[in-house]
Amino acid sequence: MSTRILVVYYSSTGNTAALAESLAAGARETGADVRVRTVPETVPADAIARNPRWQAWVDSGPHHELVTLGDLEWADGLAAGSPTRFGGPAAQLKSFLDSTGGLWAQGKLADKVATSFTTASTAHGGLESTLLAINNIFYHWGAIVVPLGYTDPHLKESGNPYGGSFVSRKSAAPDDVALDALRLQGRRLATITTHVATGLKRAG
Repeated sequence: MSTRILVVYYSSTGNTAALAESLAAGARETGADVRVRTVPETVPADAIARNPRWQAWVDSGPHHELVTLGDLEWADGLAAGSPTRFGGPAAQLKSFLDSTGGLWAQGKLADKVATSFTTASTAHGGLESTLLAINNIFYHWGAIVVPLGYTDPHLKESGNPYGGSFVSRKSAAPDDVALDALRLQGRRLATITTHVATGLKRAG
């Protein structure tokens, strides 16, 4: 049976969604069965309308199916991504992660392999603290957290060992450096998830 990878994200202008797609493509390169899901938008329509790029992204959707707890239970490994909001993940993604208490209480999130990714508009706007905040949830689950590290020479260009990230200066779309880093992160997530799942089956 193929390794099952869930990529769940929140995106307000499309940048985080682009990273999610690249990560998913990398995971698929290993033969993994990959689901890409998003989370519900919760910001009032009038607030979105004041930001033309945000409104354009909403109008061009839906982009992926909405994630369910069933998707999370299905997955052997997952990647969670969000734009940085004041040094942490957006409330939209956090709301979904906060809804996982029932699965956690049943032990169904333990030993899943997990990684995180993010975007921001400034170089020091909280990229790393956002990744660490997402990972804190994984620790509580008992998940096995997989950082990106500097596991490939290319990753020294992207510069973030905690997880894939992109700084969108002047509303720029993700560049090839960022997208390649996310592709490598997807391959790493799927490969390590396969190793973990195989080891657990042997041990069990």
